[in-house]
Amino acid sequence: MMLDSTASLQDLIDAQPDLVSYFRNETQAPHSRNRPGPSPVPAEFTNWRDEQRAWRETAVLFDQSHHMPELFLKGPDALKLLMKLGINGFSNFGPGKAKQYIACNPQGQVIGESVLQYLAEDSFELVSGMHLQDWVHYNAVTGGYDVTVTRDYQTSANSEGRTFFRFGMDGPNAETIFQSVVEGTAPDIKFFNTAKVRIAGCEVMALRHGMAGHKGVELSGPYADGAKVRAALLEAGRAHGLKQAGRLAYFSTPSEGGWLAYPVSAVYTSPDLRGFREWLPATSWAGQAQLSGSYVGTSIEDYYLTPYDMGLGRLIRFDHDFVGRAALEAMEKAPKRHKVTLVWNKADVAAIQTSLYQPGTPCKYLEMPVASYGFPQADVVLDGAGRRIGMSGFCGYSGNEAEQLSIAVVDESHAEPGTQVTIVWGEPDGGTAKPQVERHRQIEVRATVAPAPYAIAVQQMKKSGIGRTAA
Repeated sequence: MMLDSTASLQDLIDAQPDLVSYFRNETQAPHSRNRPGPSPVPAEFTNWRDEQRAWRETAVLFDQSHHMPELFLKGPDALKLLMKLGINGFSNFGPGKAKQYIACNPQGQVIGESVLQYLAEDSFELVSGMHLQDWVHYNAVTGGYDVTVTRDYQTSANSEGRTFFRFGMDGPNAETIFQSVVEGTAPDIKFFNTAKVRIAGCEVMALRHGMAGHKGVELSGPYADGAKVRAALLEAGRAHGLKQAGRLAYFSTPSEGGWLAYPVSAVYTSPDLRGFREWLPATSWAGQAQLSGSYVGTSIEDYYLTPYDMGLGRLIRFDHDFVGRAALEAMEKAPKRHKVTLVWNKADVAAIQTSLYQPGTPCKYLEMPVASYGFPQADVVLDGAGRRIGMSGFCGYSGNEAEQLSIAVVDESHAEPGTQVTIVWGEPDGGTAKPQVERHRQIEVRATVAPAPYAIAVQQMKKSGIGRTAA
């Protein structure tokens, strides 16, 4: 399908009689994880197996400088705008704090999420979450708010170069390395709070944030200072087993941490969002969704999720007026789906791999450490009677757990840990037209329901004060 360069997302939708089929066959995913070709960050520095083990046993350093878009919001109405769109609470939100920021459509379905940082009075930064950044941008320019918006797109779409570097350091030795590399006395930073420090003579913003169950830290500053800061971190971490990790290890982290990244943004059908769709280009991330997996919805709405589905209900605060509030209040006491981890049966995983060495059409290739091949993935989850009871999303291998894991949303009746379910692996009819999908056959994989996050270290972090995500 060819649309001119001025086409909007609404134009794309109007031109598609079957949006699900279009996204399953015709689009190329916008996220760098799914795009082939060169990247500023290598696939591996050593090998992804050792790089995975580093965040469990010693420490790991991720370079996040290139794949995450950022949006800066400044002005006297900035907080007012964020409160109008966000389901979160803001009563204790102030400079030096951050939160997992979620926005919904009027029907209470998730548009997207970002990490929101309160930089200074009337000054905010949204890190990652392109769908949500587009929604905030649209409301900023059309809603009569006294704010300015600055966008800093990911490297693959940014001819001017990035404004900031961003490194993530995690693992049991991460805090020791952080304490030793900071000039002077390193501050004691609470989870999802920030502080300015100096490293290698450079001013750096440190965000207390972790994915692996430890006191991790995310470090950012002017892009030109990135090489000096990285060199200082590697030198300080030499005695503590710090390893740089590439793209493969980085994008496998949700397996253990239970993060359901980038679900289908709920923007395509709501009549209330028509103005947004007419403003948003057809070339936006929303116009480039790339559905994959065994689940084939009858409508794009079948892929929408609510905050409750994603395990984010704890972040909702009904103490202010926001888009989607009435719908979420109505859902609060209704039966809900639950986010869980599915632990794949090892014999069935082996059968998938063995099929590559047998005559005939093999099963869908199970790539390691990240087996998801779309943006997003949606595989059918069945109960013992063959009824569909959920969708399985991100799929990957954890060397630390020696397990194949996926993140799923299932009916409440099947969310208890230990419940036995079945995942349908592979697309129907031999696969879609996506270039990364070879001809294959489907297979049913037995799986066991487990908590999300799956890693014990991450579960313990979230139960403690260290890992309690700010609302």
